[in-house]
Parts: sequence; C-alpha cells; structure tokens
Amino acid sequence: MRINNNIMAMNTYRQLGIGNSSAAKSMEKLSSGYRINRAGDDAAGLSISEKMRGQIRGLKMASKNAQDGISLIQTAEGALNETHAILQRMRELAVQSANDTNVDIDRDAIQGEIDQLAAEITRIAQNTNFNEQNLLDGTFVDKIFHIGANADQSLAISIGNMDAATLQVL
Repeated sequence: MRINNNIMAMNTYRQLGIGNSSAAKSMEKLSSGYRINRAGDDAAGLSISEKMRGQIRGLKMASKNAQDGISLIQTAEGALNETHAILQRMRELAVQSANDTNVDIDRDAIQGEIDQLAAEITRIAQNTNFNEQNLLDGTFVDKIFHIGANADQSLAISIGNMDAATLQVL
C-alpha cells in the first residue's frame, strides 16, 4: 500500500493561512487606525509610541494648566482695571477739591465720595477670587503653575495686597 501526500495542496493550505493571518493583521490596523497594535508588531516602535503618547498627555494637561493660569490672571486683571478706574475717579475728585471755589460742604461731600471709593477698592480686593482662592488680598503668594510637560517647567506667581490701605488711598 502506498500513501500519497498532496504536497501542492498542503503548501497551498499553508499559504492560505499566512494570507488570512496577514489580512487579519491588516484589518486590525485599519480598524484601530494605529500602525502598531501590540508589541509583536514592532516592540521598539511601540515603546517610542507609548513614550510619545505620555508626552502628548502631559502637554495637553500643561496646556489646560496654562489656560487656567490665563483665566486666573484675567480675573485679577479685571478687578485691577476696576480699581484703576476708581483711582482715576479719586484723582479727579482730589483735583476738584483743590479748587478754591469749593466751600467746606463741597469738600465734605467730595471726601465722602472718596471714602466710599476707598471702601469699594477694599471690597474688590477682599472679594476677587478664582476657584475659591482670593487673588488681591495678599494671600495669593508663590502659587505654582505647571505649564510644561516636564517637571522643571513651572512658574511661580504672587499677587500682593491691593486694598485701599496698602495702596495708601485712605
């Protein structure tokens, strides 16, 4: 009895399996959108890719931190712009008061308005906050903003007290 092997059929079957496996890997890459789906595809490439993904995540968070810092500074800037407008009004009143055409009653009224404006400056300084942190009352000192993907990429910010007494407008 003689056993025949169909070498051509076995070789064709093996090649079909290789082709199916290759097609499955290609479909996996196409469906995921990644060139590397597992370490077996390219171990070195996967390592580099994961490192870059980590850096990208770090940069995205750094960008968010920077945007938060910008928002904080814009909040403080808005309050300081209002304080500046009040100081300008106080200057106008001081110049008006220096005019000798004013009598004591006029000067008392001007001083009353100046006192109210000074109280408003102090109120602005005490109530300006960002994310429950007071900004202009002198307690916002050495706050760290991490604005880069690496540990050494940070910025320290301090904002001094901006009340009427500190600005010497009382």
